[in-house]
Amino acid sequence: MKTLKTLTALAFTGALSLTAGAATAEKLRIGVSYPTPTHAWAAGMNWHAEQAEKRLEALYPDIDLILVNSPDPSAQASALEDLVSVHKIDALVVLPFESEPLTDPVLNVKNTGARITVVDRGLSQPGIEDIYVAGNNPEMGRVSAVYMKSRLEAGDNIVILRGIPTLIDNERFDAFMAEIDGSGINVLDHKHANWNRDDGFEVMQDFLSRFPDIDAVWAQDDDIAIGVVAALKQAGRDGDGMFVVGGAGMKETIKSIMDGDELVPVDVLYPPSMIATAMDVTVASFKSNGPVAGRYILGATLITQDNAKSFYFPDSPF
Repeated sequence: MKTLKTLTALAFTGALSLTAGAATAEKLRIGVSYPTPTHAWAAGMNWHAEQAEKRLEALYPDIDLILVNSPDPSAQASALEDLVSVHKIDALVVLPFESEPLTDPVLNVKNTGARITVVDRGLSQPGIEDIYVAGNNPEMGRVSAVYMKSRLEAGDNIVILRGIPTLIDNERFDAFMAEIDGSGINVLDHKHANWNRDDGFEVMQDFLSRFPDIDAVWAQDDDIAIGVVAALKQAGRDGDGMFVVGGAGMKETIKSIMDGDELVPVDVLYPPSMIATAMDVTVASFKSNGPVAGRYILGATLITQDNAKSFYFPDSPF
């Protein structure tokens, strides 16, 4: 009888051990949702997300990162439902396609108990996210203006090519204008070029036809800057001392800065790697001994020939 009790106890203990082992082996599932890349910066973001997935899963075998990109807000909302119902995620990293239509779907994920990290575009309802990671749009404008002031004097003339009419564009533009206020630098005109190189080309053509004396161009974005440079070269005005300041960190721009390009001597970072940063921070929120929560606003670093190598990713599409 004693032997039977002992065997039963051992069997029960073994079953508990197997159950505990299965629980320990259960992976932590983190969904990563973002828009399907439709332009260069987003393609770079996708690349950095994939690189972070490989790196983090190699570092933490107990973590499963599930990357999903979606072509529109409705598809992204459906993808979030699948991440919950099919993959049973413990956390979500999400760059919303648009803020308003993705707010309720993200809230539904939050209500399952999942940890939420929002990237770049905030949701329309505050407080849903546990972690927020984004670039610094006002700082992009300010840093660009500080560089302009370091190169220009009172009475010098600039033109500005803005992005798409959005809050992000307004934040960049307003901060730029506030920084140059009182410097004596003349803003001849500013127009939206929609973060697009073709529009940048057309807007710069218009500026060149109307203004014979331009000392510098703030293009705000590297795609716009490519169009600006093409317009300058077509007009034969790329060698008259004018310079162009873009932004974001496109690899072709960074390489030209490394090589000492005088026409586009600097760039201001708006890192496409921010989703990788969000993935790192989300994993750290589970793995760190200290609290990891709150807002992570990334710096708008001025990229010069001295530091450009640190921001050059030749394998990235952006």
